[in-house]
Order: sequence, then structure tokens, then C-alpha cells
Amino acid sequence: MHVLFGLCLIPFGVFHFLPTIIAALRNSRHLLAIFLINLCFSWTGVGWVVALVWACTSEPKYEYAYTQYGYPYRRY
Repeated sequence: MHVLFGLCLIPFGVFHFLPTIIAALRNSRHLLAIFLINLCFSWTGVGWVVALVWACTSEPKYEYAYTQYGYPYRRY
């Protein structure tokens, strides 16, 4: 019975921390703040939605700049 409870608890935990997971996958600048809001206020439902929106709209830590192929690595 404990194993069944543990197996049912994993999907609910993933769903509960979905905003934090999304922020981590998007490499968000505000990962710690999203995690704390998710941890402290997600039980209200409103806090979970706020954390989810913030995770989906936050900017990444790093911006990648792509140049024309071979331009920065051209050797003469």
C-alpha cells in the first residue's frame, strides 16, 4: 500500500512544481523566486498560476547570438 501511495505521489509532486520545472528548463533568471513562490503560495491556486505565468514569460539568463557560419572562427 505504501508503494502505491508513493507512485501516486510522484505525478502530483511534478504537477505541483511544474512552474519551477519550466523555469529551470527555460534557464530563467528568476528561478529561485519562482521556486519560493511555488513552494509557499502554490497551495492557494492563485500562487501556482502566478508562478506558472512568471515561469513562462521570464527571460533566460543568457542570450545566444548567432553569427554567419564560420565568421568568428575564420583563420587566415
